[in-house]
Amino acid sequence: MDSDNVNNVNDERTTPEMEIKRQRMEKLERLRSEAKFDPYVIDRWDKKHKLSFVHEHFSHLGPDELDKEATIRTAGRVMSIRKHGKASFVHLEDDSGRLQLYFSFDSLGEDKYEWFKKWVDTGDFLGIEGYPFRTKRGELSLLVTEFKLLSKALRPLPEKWHGLKDTEVRYRQRYLDMIANPEVREVFRKRAKIIKTFREVLESHGTLEVETPILSPIAGGANAKPFITYHNALGINLYLRIATELYLKRLIVGMYERVYEIGKNFRNEGIDSMHNPEFTAMEVYWAYANYEDMMNLTEEIIVACADAMGGRQLPYGEHIINYEPPFRRATMVDLVKEHCGIDFLSITDEDARRLAKEKGLDIKGNESRLLIMTEFFDNFVEEKLIQPTFVLGYPVEISPLAKRDPDNPDFTRRFELFICGAEVANAFSELNDPLDQRERFLDQLKKKEAGDEEAHAFDEDFITALEHGLPPTGGLGIGIDRLTMFLTNSSSIRDVILFPTMRPKE
Repeated sequence: MDSDNVNNVNDERTTPEMEIKRQRMEKLERLRSEAKFDPYVIDRWDKKHKLSFVHEHFSHLGPDELDKEATIRTAGRVMSIRKHGKASFVHLEDDSGRLQLYFSFDSLGEDKYEWFKKWVDTGDFLGIEGYPFRTKRGELSLLVTEFKLLSKALRPLPEKWHGLKDTEVRYRQRYLDMIANPEVREVFRKRAKIIKTFREVLESHGTLEVETPILSPIAGGANAKPFITYHNALGINLYLRIATELYLKRLIVGMYERVYEIGKNFRNEGIDSMHNPEFTAMEVYWAYANYEDMMNLTEEIIVACADAMGGRQLPYGEHIINYEPPFRRATMVDLVKEHCGIDFLSITDEDARRLAKEKGLDIKGNESRLLIMTEFFDNFVEEKLIQPTFVLGYPVEISPLAKRDPDNPDFTRRFELFICGAEVANAFSELNDPLDQRERFLDQLKKKEAGDEEAHAFDEDFITALEHGLPPTGGLGIGIDRLTMFLTNSSSIRDVILFPTMRPKE
C-alpha cells in the first residue's frame, strides 16, 4: 500500500474524533472570546467530598427527599449529559464512583444554567456544590447550586462499544481504558494493596527495605539476556539489572541480617501474556535461614495477599485457586515421574537424550539426564501445576547461585512456586562457598562463550564478597506482576502493568 493510501485510511479512521475535536476547539475559542473564560487558568478547587461520600452518608434519603442541611463540595469528570429545557442531568465520576447531578433553571438561575448548557461537554472536569437528594425515580443525586468549569476536554470520551475493547488501544492509551472501564482502575488499586501487604509481612519479621543499583557493569543474579546501555562519562557499557540478588547478598556480607527490595528488573526477551521486558519483583534475604524458611515466608506472603483480596478461594479463568496453606510440596523428579512416567534417576544420559528426541525436544546431544529432565518439566509438567505447588530439587546445572544438597550433590536446596501453570517464586539456600561459586561461574562462562546469551556473567567482585564470609542465608524472589495476575483474575501480564511495553506505532 502506498503512502497516499495509508494517509487516506488514517484520515477515514480518525474523521469522527477529529471533527469533534475541531468543533470543541472552536467552542474553546468562543468560550475565551465571548464568555471571557479560560478553563485552563484555574489551578485549584477545594474538593471536600468524594462522590462515594454521598452514597455512604445519604443512601437513607427517600424518593423526592432533599437534605438542605448538608452542602456537598466535590469535583469530577462529566461522563454524560442529558439536557431537557429547564433541567439537565449529568453523570459525574471521580476515582471513588459515579453520581447523578441535577442542573436546573430554578436552582441556578437563568444565566448560570444557560452558561452550563452552552459551554459544558462530556469529558470536562467540573467543580460542584449542591445538596443531596433522591429523585422521584429513586436515584441518589446532587441538586447543583454552584459549579465551575475546571478543565475542558477537546477530544470525546472513549466508548466501550467503539474501539476500547481492542486490547492494543487499551494498553497503548491506558488513560482511555481507565476512563471507560472503572474495573481496570480497581485492578491497580488491588495491585497497590498486594505490594503493601508484601511490605507489611516482611517488616513484621524485621526486614529492612533497601535500594540497589539499576545500572550495573555486570548483569548478574539470574540467567537472562540483559539490556545494554552506554555511559558516556565513564566510557563503559552498563546493563539494566536482571535481578537484585548479588547486591542484596553483598549487604548480608556487610552485616545486615534481613533485607528486601521491591523494584523493576529488565530482561531483553520475548513479550507474551506472562512476560514483559520490564517487570516488578521482590527479593528478600535472611541470614541464618534456609530455603525451608523461605518456603514458609513465601506461603505467609501469598496467603496474606489472598486475604487482602477477599479470601483464600479465588477464581482464575476456569479454575478456583485454593490459597489455603500448606501448599503442596514435591520434587521435580517426582513430578516428572508423575506426569511423564519417567524416572530420570534410574536412566542414563543416553536414554534421556533418546527420550527427548522421541518427544520432539530441541537438544544438542550432549546434555545430562538431569538437564533433560528440566526440559521435560518445562514442556510437559509446568502447565499442569494449577494449584499452588512448591517444586523442590533443582539440578546444580541450572542453579548457579544455590547451595548444593549435601545428601545429593547433583541437586540444590532450591524451590520454585508454581500457580496456574506459571512460576511465581524462586528461592534457595544461598551458595556461600566462594570456591564452589567460582567453579559455577566458570561453568556459566563456558556456556556464554559457546553462545548461550542467558548464561550467568562471571562476577569477580561478588566472589570477593563471598571470600569475606557470607553466613548461611535464605533468599527468595517473587514476581509481583504475575502474582497480581492470578490474585485479580487477569488473563495477561499487560492487564496488571499500567503502561506495558508496546511496539511503537508506525
